[in-house]
Amino acid sequence: MEKRVAVLPGDGIGPEVTAAAVKVLETIGRRFNHTFHIEYGAIGGNAIDQFNNPLPDETIKLCEKSDAVLLGAVGGPKWDQNPSELRPEKGLLAIRKHFDLFANLRPVAAVPSLLHASPLKEEVAKDVNMMIVRELTGGIYFGQPSRRTESAAVDSLVYTRDEIERIVEKAFELARLRRGKVTSVDKANVLESSKLWREVVEEKKKAYPDIEVEHALVDSCAMKLITNPAAFDVVVTENMFGDILSDEASVITGSLGVLPSASINGDNFGLYEPVHGSAPEIAGQDIANPAATILSVAMMLKYSFDLKTEAAAIEAAVNTVFEDGFFTADLASPGQRVLSTKEWAAKVVDELDTQFVSNSIMFSYV
Repeated sequence: MEKRVAVLPGDGIGPEVTAAAVKVLETIGRRFNHTFHIEYGAIGGNAIDQFNNPLPDETIKLCEKSDAVLLGAVGGPKWDQNPSELRPEKGLLAIRKHFDLFANLRPVAAVPSLLHASPLKEEVAKDVNMMIVRELTGGIYFGQPSRRTESAAVDSLVYTRDEIERIVEKAFELARLRRGKVTSVDKANVLESSKLWREVVEEKKKAYPDIEVEHALVDSCAMKLITNPAAFDVVVTENMFGDILSDEASVITGSLGVLPSASINGDNFGLYEPVHGSAPEIAGQDIANPAATILSVAMMLKYSFDLKTEAAAIEAAVNTVFEDGFFTADLASPGQRVLSTKEWAAKVVDELDTQFVSNSIMFSYV
């Protein structure tokens, strides 16, 4: 297989973690006989500094000719005082909108060797394995009118039936590949948009009789994420609720540094990025955790390229490195050796090489 990947390192630790992830992608290409053409572009604060634009036309053109996009992170205090149109986050919102990346997928799964870092009791966190499906291009973040005066402010929460239908369908399809349960989250006891959301879910579930469907109000869902997170399989919700709930769920694993994400459109073109931010306070020190970005590459292989075996190989390598007791500074316990970003990524590459040799007969049929 031959694919083009646009890499947008972004700000802060973004260049470090994307460099680590690219090495893993290149290893997959070498071991599975794929060719990945890598090209780099600017986004966020880095793009503002170079082009006075958080999403330059050059970057859009690069992504348009690519099969998928790998993003590091955007933002940092350096640009906090910029006018709103020159904030790094505007670049991220713009690329989502330009490519109609309406479905944000955020898997949250407990890693046994990392349960010590979870703020939840081990018996609560140990069986967690959920996928949060967040609608990404509608809702209050994009609704009009959105404005403020000296004495008031207004934001508009708008959803069309079509926008809801396509994200709900995506959730049902994912549930068929998992444990067959969808939890639809809304605020239908208050919001008209949520009432429409619930109506659409009720209509759509008729086409998926094999899927168990439940509705949950966002406040009760937030509570259950902490008290019984293992009860969830696929959670689907609108943009702002999904933003909040997915961040809440991310602490279950003990570190944002291990959580990947995908934002995809109807053609499975996707933007893949770690959940964590740009962490400018540790940028350039070679201590950032690259696991989430490496796992984002696994999601790219799975969802945009349909290379499920290769994706599973990366996931297995990452888990093995953790199980073998190798951690970056954010996850290491007292007395454990702390690996740098480059060293930890090299362990994953070594594990992939070992895995390939030990399973060479199986992989030869891929």
